[in-house]
Amino acid sequence: MRLHPKLPLLVFGGPYSNLRALQTMRAKADALGIGASQTICTGDVVAYCAEPEETVALIRAWGCHVVSGNCEEQLAADADDCGCGFDDGTACDRLSKDWYAFARARVSAASRRWMAGLPAHLEFKLGDLSVRVIHGGVRQTNRFVFASERTILAEEIDAAGAGIVISGHAGVPFIERAGERVWFNPGVIGMPANDGTADGWYGIVEADAGGLKLSTHRLVYDAAGAARALLATGHSAAYAAALTSGLWPSTDVLPPAEKAATGLAIARSVMHVGADKVAAARLAATAD
Repeated sequence: MRLHPKLPLLVFGGPYSNLRALQTMRAKADALGIGASQTICTGDVVAYCAEPEETVALIRAWGCHVVSGNCEEQLAADADDCGCGFDDGTACDRLSKDWYAFARARVSAASRRWMAGLPAHLEFKLGDLSVRVIHGGVRQTNRFVFASERTILAEEIDAAGAGIVISGHAGVPFIERAGERVWFNPGVIGMPANDGTADGWYGIVEADAGGLKLSTHRLVYDAAGAARALLATGHSAAYAAALTSGLWPSTDVLPPAEKAATGLAIARSVMHVGADKVAAARLAATAD
């Protein structure tokens, strides 16, 4: 799907059935003066947390752009598992059988139809710079792409064929260059980033000195309330604990570098891109 957005853009991933996080994200967008047409979710609206149907209802009412994540693909098809790409028998795989069954039983037929109609990717131009928004990998929705895996990162950027790739799925925010191109994962809002804090993460794309500024930001919200809501359902106690501890119940999917950073608070990232490639006159600047 091709878009023609104005700046600034708000980008975020993984609401993960966490209604409180999504409510806070929408309130933050309103406070920043960023409308629904300038807001993009990289998918996995439904996953680990307590209120899958309510979270879908809120994001639909918001009217922002949403890319289909693997959870949307699987729920739309009424599949038996989340399709997250976890290795068989790992802790993540075992835990997913619990939360996916919970979500599957609570997502309505109307929500499944909405999920089935979501685009696999979004494309647009910012000045002369092309942007592609995906969930995980370019050809594989559930592919994990992390900052430390330079070969995979370069391979995916080549496959995307865009100056900037905005992605989700991996759950850890980062901005990395591969040659002249950039991979921007703004993080997710519905689960912490395994950094020992309860915060979610989102990103902003804005005009800056004739180019673009990409930045990651913490989302502070009522994580304790989200954890209580999840515990009240009687499922996913491990993810309820993660909501407040900031530590994932399993690090199976993480490469060695990201696994070694478990519990270390992540710093905000900022990258300036393409001052020589972006037509500043076509961009609407905004305050940070």
